[in-house]
Amino acid sequence: MTTTTTVPKPGNELADELLRVLLDADPLRAVLLGLPAPAGLPDPTERAERALAERLRGVVARADGIDRAALDPADRLTLDVLRAIAVGEAGVADARKPEWQVTDLWDSPVAGMLIFLPMSTLPGPEEADGYVGRLRALDGYLAGVADRHRAGVVAGRVPVERLVRASVAQVDGYLAAPERDPFTRPEPPAAWDRAARFRAEVERALVEVVRPAFRRYRDVLEAEIAPHARPDDRPGLSWLPGGDEAYQVLVRTSTTTTRTPEELHETGLGLVARLAEEYAQLGGRVFGVSDPAEVMRRLREDPALRCTSAEQMLEEARRAIERAEEAAPRWFGRLPAQRCAVRAVPEEDAARASGAYYLPAALDGTRPGTYFQNTHDPAGQGRHVLQFTAFHEAVPGHHLQIALAQEMDVPMLRRIFEFDAFDEGWALYCERLADEMGLYTDDVARLGMLAGDSMRAVRLVVDTGLHALGWSRGRALDYMVANTPLARTDLEVEVDRYIAAPAQALSYMVGRLEIQRLRAEAERRLGAAFDVRAFHDTVLGAGSVPMVTLAARVDDWLAAPSDPGDRAG
Repeated sequence: MTTTTTVPKPGNELADELLRVLLDADPLRAVLLGLPAPAGLPDPTERAERALAERLRGVVARADGIDRAALDPADRLTLDVLRAIAVGEAGVADARKPEWQVTDLWDSPVAGMLIFLPMSTLPGPEEADGYVGRLRALDGYLAGVADRHRAGVVAGRVPVERLVRASVAQVDGYLAAPERDPFTRPEPPAAWDRAARFRAEVERALVEVVRPAFRRYRDVLEAEIAPHARPDDRPGLSWLPGGDEAYQVLVRTSTTTTRTPEELHETGLGLVARLAEEYAQLGGRVFGVSDPAEVMRRLREDPALRCTSAEQMLEEARRAIERAEEAAPRWFGRLPAQRCAVRAVPEEDAARASGAYYLPAALDGTRPGTYFQNTHDPAGQGRHVLQFTAFHEAVPGHHLQIALAQEMDVPMLRRIFEFDAFDEGWALYCERLADEMGLYTDDVARLGMLAGDSMRAVRLVVDTGLHALGWSRGRALDYMVANTPLARTDLEVEVDRYIAAPAQALSYMVGRLEIQRLRAEAERRLGAAFDVRAFHDTVLGAGSVPMVTLAARVDDWLAAPSDPGDRAG
């Protein structure tokens, strides 16, 4: 009798170890993914942050010690991906975000708790007990975040006053409506005999721990942080000690390229100029005017372009996704098994939430991949943005890409980790791809596609302007008003997002431009033999990867384009 021995793959083993490091540092990430989660909440202390950075650099050192020549192509790919993740996450830890990142938007520690912790799914008693434990851990978590803000004040790494005030208002809104507390949203396990007890434990935790903790945190913001915060004319990282270096690290991490803030700024200016020509062409067909500024004004102000109801917005999104699903087999060789659900953004989150977003499926099957459409104030939202947003967030954008990644037979780290430049670049690429696929129903919807392009192009200008070139908030806002068709009130939310989350907004256009460059190169080299389905399968077949890794993957495919499936791992 013979036996076979499975030879361990060092890249896979190190990927599993890195995943444990990341989930130990952020148990809520595991909860939202539907993975077994460590108890409690992230440790926001500087000690924990430094320890995480050291562990990550240890992973990098071990990755660099592996003999790449001895690995098969799939394991080399895993090694490249995990190394990039560890380097990027260590760089983010070095940026000391909890000291200066105070905002009511999703990227801050506290706002993230109000938005994401209530999205927990509780398939069994262990998860339900863990949820109650996390609610009770919010006291220590919020106290730790407050201490990081205090340390930032001492070091001169202070947040922006406007965003501190917005965070205070967000917490005030939470405390003022206990009858709509989002932390009561998670449902106990089905047919659980302790369901009533669970709900009582949740309510007791809210009364005894959670609301008092939020009140104390709010008072710290108002009394100790706001008086030291930065004004609107100094909102960027360049105004903080070490801010220039921190921004450069965040740019590299977000874009997974070596492009400098100055290069990205110039790229954005060029894109904005070219988009003006497209506005003139489409505006002439839709409005009978070719002045880009007038076309943008009509998109902002024409009452005929307003949405009429929440139901209309959700139905438009569903129809757009259904058209995309029907057309997808002609453009993709591989499609995910799971379909995308469509839901409205919860009412209590909608006023300050983005226009739409996607939440990946929980891997334990308790929550499908879901496209959330913000239906707050339909009359204040343009219907021309509904289609391109659905194509970006759902199909063929985020849902198709992320669901395929979740189904891959690779280490879990590669199934779930997201590189912003790849994920957002792919989704932005899909806004234009949708036009190739014939998914837009009219030129009004195509003007929405241009509006989306404008937003991502001006992000290159404004994000770098704020954080590298010393722009004021007012200058950034004025530039966006002049070069996009969004209403000024919407753009205020956008510019505050760029202030609060430096460099993240760069990833969209940087990623799309690279995917478009790779496709153009493939079309040039293959000529009539180019197969768009095979190209898309090659791009998506390895999950989310750094852009340099994607370029190498496409180069390998071009050397033998007939069978990208062999390199899917």
